[in-house]
Amino acid sequence: MEMTNDERISKELRKLKRIFKNIPKDKTSVVEGLMKNAAFMAITLEDLQDDINERGISESYENTAGKIATKKTPEADIYNSMIKNYLAVIKQLVDLLPKDETTKAEDELVNFIQKAVR
Repeated sequence: MEMTNDERISKELRKLKRIFKNIPKDKTSVVEGLMKNAAFMAITLEDLQDDINERGISESYENTAGKIATKKTPEADIYNSMIKNYLAVIKQLVDLLPKDETTKAEDELVNFIQKAVR
């Protein structure tokens, strides 16, 4: 049975919470919002990747002169914007970690990001 988007987002959020469990408690409210956004973006990026893999990054259309041309798909544009935002959110989370936790979290995040962008 396939998981719903909400279930997939919850699963990603649990992963992020494990990775960032050592962020100081006084930053919990900021971190929670960042993690929710990162989980949403990770799932959306997966879906966009599936769509791009299926249809490609360009599509043909007829321009005003009646000639066939190609343009980037909206999904490719959204993916490019969202991956930048996702990486920015992840960087913010890493920056909130205590310095001694940063290397361990970065290693876990490399694995997490590699799975998210496949």
